[in-house]
Amino acid sequence: MTRTSPPVALAGLLVSALALQACSGGGTSGDKSGGGSAVKGGTVNVLQADDFSYLDPARGFDGGVNAFYRLVYRTLVTKAANDASDPNAMVPDLAESLGVAAADAKTWTYKLKAGVKFDTGAPITAKDVKFGISRGWDPQIGIGAPYLKQLVDAPAGYQGPYRSGELSAIETPDDRTVVFHLKTPFPEFDAVLSMPSAVPFPVGTGGGDTFIKDIVASGPYDLATFTPGSTIELKRNPQWDAATDSVRKAYPDNWKFSIGIAGATIDERLIAGQGADVNAMSGSVQTATIARLQTPQLKERVVKAPSTCLTYIGLNTTKKPLDDVRVRQAINYAVDKTSVLNATGGNQFATVSNTILPASVSGHADYDLYPSAGGTGDVAKATQLLTEAGYPKGFKLTLDIRSHPMTQRQAEALQQSLKRVGIEVSLNVIDVSTFYETIGTPSQQHDAAITGWCPDWASSASTFLPPLFDGRQVAAKGNQNLAQLKNDAVNADIDRIRAMTDLAAANKEWSALDRKVMELAPIVPLNVENRIFLPGVNVAGVVAPQGDLDYGIVGLKDPSRG
Repeated sequence: MTRTSPPVALAGLLVSALALQACSGGGTSGDKSGGGSAVKGGTVNVLQADDFSYLDPARGFDGGVNAFYRLVYRTLVTKAANDASDPNAMVPDLAESLGVAAADAKTWTYKLKAGVKFDTGAPITAKDVKFGISRGWDPQIGIGAPYLKQLVDAPAGYQGPYRSGELSAIETPDDRTVVFHLKTPFPEFDAVLSMPSAVPFPVGTGGGDTFIKDIVASGPYDLATFTPGSTIELKRNPQWDAATDSVRKAYPDNWKFSIGIAGATIDERLIAGQGADVNAMSGSVQTATIARLQTPQLKERVVKAPSTCLTYIGLNTTKKPLDDVRVRQAINYAVDKTSVLNATGGNQFATVSNTILPASVSGHADYDLYPSAGGTGDVAKATQLLTEAGYPKGFKLTLDIRSHPMTQRQAEALQQSLKRVGIEVSLNVIDVSTFYETIGTPSQQHDAAITGWCPDWASSASTFLPPLFDGRQVAAKGNQNLAQLKNDAVNADIDRIRAMTDLAAANKEWSALDRKVMELAPIVPLNVENRIFLPGVNVAGVVAPQGDLDYGIVGLKDPSRG
């Protein structure tokens, strides 16, 4: 998740700005947009408040942009379509099949499908796959999904193809065969290759900022126009062959993303459904809009999907006094999670969380190390710990937040919570488009941040706990371990569990690690949100079994409308 992600990154990640994955909570994840199926043709309009982070998949990693990437890029392996019988499953995309692992699970081999091409008409070759992936090691470009860099056995000091040449740990014995050599066994490597950082590109392309405003498409759509902060329009990629792609239906002829529209305005337009807005869709509605969605006509269109994304406060353990575990534990006790829930939109919009792993992620177990009556916080226990740490009157703290109304409401609730124990919270508001890059740069980080995380796959916690708490992965840019936790025992557990080939046994170990990390209190879990979508009456295929929109199966019922 995805970094939240955006919250939901990828992030994908991102928190209502993120359209990401599943938890418990009622409602439906089915397509309720008035019945009817998508057909070929027309233009789907996506209305959004925030710009995408990057068009370049080596840089972007939040939930919002990941859904966009699915339209224009392909990878060797990808997540199944949202309407599949198992939407969590990994399925072949550019590859003929899932990977063939050697006995030691450290060597993985893939064979490309015949006939796959870039938008230029050039065939996608094994060398293009290798080149696209190796871009992730470039220190300026490779700030997105970290897993390939962590797993592939690259030479020490390798800095990507533009600076260091070819990556020896990926072999291409012929034009259609790619062989990966890993540092350690990793039984979920297929899932790693579904990440945006595994997108192929023609050898030699994409240096510097080339892909900031342009792309080389391998998916069913190509960039038609791009005005940063305003509009992105996609057209069909004539070189995409549907016979090679079982995941993307590519119903619309065109997509138009309109950026910079206030959330309340988006909701008003979707409710009214006038003109071209019958063909419009967006991310989750604003909390203030929910009460208005009770009429029969609107209820018929509502899609509600619980999420696997955790909203949390990251506590920077390198900053005093947050370097003292007692102070971090005190903050966990002091936070009034009920007031934060109300700021999020109430229990219809989210569920309070006391664990790191949401309930829908394999490895989740219920526990609460920092209990309080009614979830309102234990002021006495928090004060006791602060006194023991030498801060009986509290201290000042700067909290990084996105310039998003809901996040600001959450932050104000936190200010009131922590004020009760003498912690004075100042808010540092950062533009949504640069928020994740800013807090992912330790030199620009402050004491804490409200952020979120969504797993890139929910079948295990391998993309939840390691990115957030592996101390060896703290990076100067694109850092996911916002707490900058560096704990040898945690790192050792991560290595041990990730090498386990029995995934059921591994999930039990992830559960134990969840609790061990929370004893160190590097974060404060806040809640897991629901996603509530209101697609236009002419939009079909809005299926979100994990709260994650899949544009690849979305289309219009009647392309002549609007």
